[in-house]
Amino acid sequence: MEHVGIVGAGAWGTALAVTATRAGRRATLWAHEPEVARAIDERHENPLYLPGVALPPEIAGTTDLAVLAGADIVVLVPPAQHLRSVCKGLAPHWRRGTPALIGAKGIEEGSFLLLTEVLAEALPEAVPAVLSGPTFAAEVARGLPTAVSVACADQALGRRMVEALGTPSFRPYWGDDPLGAQIGGAVKNVLAIACGIVAGRQLGDNARAALLTRGLAEILRLAEAKGGRRETLMGLSGLGDLILTATSTQSRNTSLGMALGEGRSLDSVLSERRTVAEGVYTARSVIGLANRLGVEMPLCEAVDAVLHRGADLDETIRGLLARPFKAEIG
Repeated sequence: MEHVGIVGAGAWGTALAVTATRAGRRATLWAHEPEVARAIDERHENPLYLPGVALPPEIAGTTDLAVLAGADIVVLVPPAQHLRSVCKGLAPHWRRGTPALIGAKGIEEGSFLLLTEVLAEALPEAVPAVLSGPTFAAEVARGLPTAVSVACADQALGRRMVEALGTPSFRPYWGDDPLGAQIGGAVKNVLAIACGIVAGRQLGDNARAALLTRGLAEILRLAEAKGGRRETLMGLSGLGDLILTATSTQSRNTSLGMALGEGRSLDSVLSERRTVAEGVYTARSVIGLANRLGVEMPLCEAVDAVLHRGADLDETIRGLLARPFKAEIG
């Protein structure tokens, strides 16, 4: 795995290209915007999405998906809701058996499919794997210590990907539960919005700790109903990712929730952002999938109601606090 292709030149995709070169690989980074591809290829920078980080010259920028056809592994990190269209663009150029490592986090709107299920429909010749875990792109790009999980049903292939991408500062661990890894990565963004609302409404650290704990219970219920394993969600792609994303203002989802908690409207917050807060789109899909599987997720449902159904924030909080008392486990 000497040539790593990366689809999506946002902050995360760019950081992954940097760490791939640190691992001794050659990286090709596909960007949707021509000006981003030119900046990466010619000036070795991505001022739009990862400003202030000098990129290694081993990273080539491109807007042509066909260029990735010769890569030994392709990492997919577009916004989750664009994964299907990206896969359709890749399909005519794909070599059967090439691994597709999905680094995007979300659930497709409308279909309520996990991203590996989208991949199976739109790019069936790819071998699916999932990259997840607690990561802020800027810290990865700067070479700060980071641990992630690589989940692949083929454990031998998973180990090869870990060895191809791993460095002393970027430490992947392999696993064989892509379903669990995806549920953890998707739902934590919704819960991060909830934690941001708690902070913006000044409800206290006790409330945030309670929300994180009960939110993890919701993740576990949904993952098990979908076929994932509890132990996966107690690792990097579940608990680890939830802690990072829901407790730091570096998180796009947490900072969006804080703005909502302070009384701003969703439209006003989104209008001033270039980057995507995946939890906004995933909230609706999480509840759609939960309803399909018969899983109760009151915290995620409350976030969806506030974001997409015009629910009053204070009334929604009062409704959660008035829920019947119950046993903690179960």
